[in-house]
Amino acid sequence: MSITLFESFRAVFYTPFYLAHALGAYEAEGVSVTLGTSANLGSVADQLQSGEVDVYWGGPMRIMMNHDRDPDCGIVGFCEAVARDPFFVVGATPRPDFTLADLANMSLASVSEVPTPWMCLQDDLRRAGVDPSAVSRIDDRSMPDNVAALRAGTVDAIQVCQPFLEDLLADGGGHLWYAAASRGPCSYTTFYASRETMARRQDELYRMTRAMFRMQKWLHAKRPIDIAEAVREYFPDLDLDTLAACAERYLALGVWGASPLLARDGFERLRAALLSGGLIAREIPYEDCVDNALAERVITEDPPAM
Repeated sequence: MSITLFESFRAVFYTPFYLAHALGAYEAEGVSVTLGTSANLGSVADQLQSGEVDVYWGGPMRIMMNHDRDPDCGIVGFCEAVARDPFFVVGATPRPDFTLADLANMSLASVSEVPTPWMCLQDDLRRAGVDPSAVSRIDDRSMPDNVAALRAGTVDAIQVCQPFLEDLLADGGGHLWYAAASRGPCSYTTFYASRETMARRQDELYRMTRAMFRMQKWLHAKRPIDIAEAVREYFPDLDLDTLAACAERYLALGVWGASPLLARDGFERLRAALLSGGLIAREIPYEDCVDNALAERVITEDPPAM
């Protein structure tokens, strides 16, 4: 029986997950995985608990939000792939000496599609001694709309992920001010499932985790162009050179993890951001949200790269 795996939305920073499919990693480990896209992220917990979906990939943010609302929800992350924040602050003019304090009293168009990028950036601002409310923030437009605003000169800076950064850098329409990955480990994307599914379908989830680890070894041994060529079918509107540039930057920043272990330091940094930003109301225990048993098992086994 196939594992039903849902993505939240299509994004370049999710490349490791697409690679597992593109490389045939699941088939190599003897597990069938069917990929779909969520129609309603607001009901993720219900979908997982009802068995409508077996596994999601997405942020530990969503796991913590569900635990905040329902401490008995039983949703856990078990195989991390994106270990650092993949977003950037891009400005209209060059600022080689940029610091986060410069954003005070500037106009910044932040990401509206999902809450985690702003939660993390507002926490960075607080740690830099800046009150996030001092930033003149536009929070209700899409990333493509914000790119257009930056090009039009109606905003000082925007918050985006790839490929928007590479597009802006390529034609001088924007300048990189801050890579959020530079803050260090910050758990961003993992497989997650209900504890009931973790127990009932343990062998299949183990095989999925092993496939991901083999993919991670391949990923970190290959050139950006090799990665781009492998996943290009998932991004038909992106040219190969841009996709390779995205991969090169994310590799250099350590955005894509080298193992499936969901580490405590990255989880706690994300949790602190969600707490300071008011997205969760209490300090959700790491142990309630993370099950590293499968990751630890496959790391010990040390399978070969794809």
